[in-house]
Amino acid sequence: MKLRALIVATGLTVGAIGLSSYMSSDNDVKSKGNPACEVYGKIKIVDYGEDYKVKEVDYSEDVKVKWVDYGENSRGKWKKVDYGEDFKIKWVDYGEDFKVKFVDYGEGC
Repeated sequence: MKLRALIVATGLTVGAIGLSSYMSSDNDVKSKGNPACEVYGKIKIVDYGEDYKVKEVDYSEDVKVKWVDYGENSRGKWKKVDYGEDFKIKWVDYGEDFKVKFVDYGEGC
């Protein structure tokens, strides 16, 4: 009986360690991934004090963006606002953090 309890406890411990390792590595991948995929929601266009420098392109984009009036809570959907922004964007011609292509459908990474 004690042997069975020991085996079950060992199995649970190994399973918990494996699960926690899996979860932490998944979070590491998200934090080191493409920042363009995580920029969505309410966007304020600024000349200084930006969170990200963004370049508009026709091809070779990091993310496809659709401007929306509502429903901006998913990747690739941006709503332009003057206050209450989630992110501040500065348009640049070079030195960008990421590149966007504006689309009517197929938005996202």
